[in-house]
Parts: sequence; structure tokens; C-alpha cells
Amino acid sequence: MRNTIRLMKIHAALYVMLIPVIIYFLVFVYYPLVRGVQLSFQADKLFGPKPYVGWDNYVTAWHDPEFWQVVRNTLIIGVGSLVAGFLPPIIIAVALNELLQITFKKFVQTVVYLPHLFSWVVIGGIWIYLLTPSGGLVNEIIKRLGGTSVGFLTDPTWARAVMILLPVWKGMGFAAIIYLASITSINPTLYEAARIDGANRFQQIYQITIPLLVPTMKVVLILDVLGLLRTFDQIYVMRNAVIQSKIDVLMVYVFDTGITNFKLGFASAVSVMVLVATLIITAITTVISRYEDQGG
Repeated sequence: MRNTIRLMKIHAALYVMLIPVIIYFLVFVYYPLVRGVQLSFQADKLFGPKPYVGWDNYVTAWHDPEFWQVVRNTLIIGVGSLVAGFLPPIIIAVALNELLQITFKKFVQTVVYLPHLFSWVVIGGIWIYLLTPSGGLVNEIIKRLGGTSVGFLTDPTWARAVMILLPVWKGMGFAAIIYLASITSINPTLYEAARIDGANRFQQIYQITIPLLVPTMKVVLILDVLGLLRTFDQIYVMRNAVIQSKIDVLMVYVFDTGITNFKLGFASAVSVMVLVATLIITAITTVISRYEDQGG
């Protein structure tokens, strides 16, 4: 007990510095979370007391065909982005690590990372302009090559592909930086020993770099899984009435029902369902990762 008190006195300044952080999370994270759970059991009344309706909001969402459509859209877009975006950052990181010209290496690294710094409002505006059927740069190139104009944002099939690939393009620079940092922490003596044994660069990458990147891959995978069901920005910015039914996702559905239509209880119920599903998916992914680490 005395040792505990003594340690608290020694680190008193650190505990004081943590107080603003704790207050921030209590006010802006945990209170809204608790309030949202409470709202999910209440009636959709904008003003005045909100009577409790039990599980009615959850039952209504469960039997709503539109809810299941946006669930399907969310899984298609989310899993598609997850799968399509897994390898590109690794390839980019390995390629950057092989570059010997420092200036060119930093230039490429900056160019790849730059899209991550822009908001989806900027990114969405740029790509809406580039993919416009008449006058858009992409369609103009297609026409010059003898093809016909493609409605990337008016055809549901193409629109889904765009919604899957754009997050990959925007986020792969950030993931590549994480992988590159992990690569630079690998002990150089491993590569020296491999060279002495006659391994070429490709063999060194395949037998040393990639295996030692597996823990980082698992961390990045878990981070991506955490955002699997929370896609919102790019869909909200780039949606239109023609493709809306095929690309709207859960968070857009929550926004429309809760903010636009003032169904706060119903929207809160859907949000809680998304939170629970995210926790379950993340827990499953974490358990599988640990099981593989133990040689299962």
C-alpha cells in the first residue's frame, strides 16, 4: 500500500495530465454512447418526454427491407474495400524500401500518402468531375481510345466498384507508411546473412520481409475491420438518386432516418446494432489472429 502511494506521488504530474483526456472521453465519447443506447429504447419524439418502448425500435429495424438492403450494400462495399486494399500497401511499402535514391523515394512516398490528407469532400468532388460521362477526364480518354462513355456514377454496378476502389486508393498511402516503418525496424543482419547464403533480393523479400510483416498485417487488418461497418463519408458525398439504393450503407441510413427524418430512437437502435456487430467482428478477427500466433 505504501509503495502504491509512493508511486502515485512520484507520477502525480502524469495523473494530472490525464485528467483532461479522461474528461474529453467522458463528455464526447462515453456520455453520447450511453445516451444513444438509452434513446434506442425510447419513442421517436423530437420534443418533450420520450416514453420507453422496449425493443420496438430494434424489431422495426429487423423487419425493415431497406435496412437489410443497406446491410448488404455495407458488406459488399466494406468487404470489397478490405480485400482489394490488403495487398497494395504492402507492395508499395516493399517497393519504396527497395528504392536507393532517397530524394525520389521521398517524392513517391509523399505522392502516395497525399490523398490520405484530403477530406472526402475534396476527394469526392475531384472524382465526380473526373468520372463525369460528358467532359470527364476518364471518359474522354476512353473515347479517344475508341470506347464509349461509361456512367461510373449512374450505373449501379460501376458505382459500387467506384465506392470500393476509391477508399483503397485514398488509404493505401497511410497503410504503406505503417508497413514501411515496420520494414525499417527489421534487423539488417538478417538480410546480410541471407546474402551470404546466396539469396537474391526477391528471396530476401519473400523469406524475411514478408514473414516479419505478418504482425503488422494483423494490426492493419483489425483497424480496417473496425471501420468495416462505419463507411459514411464517400457514400454521402458521391451518392445520387439513380444509384442510391445500391450504394447506401448503414451509417448513411442512420443519418437519413435520424437527422433527416428525426427518427432518433430508430436511428439509435440501428447505431447500437452496428456497434455490437463491429465488436463481434473485431473480436472474431482478434481471436483468429491470436490462434494463428499460437500455432493453431
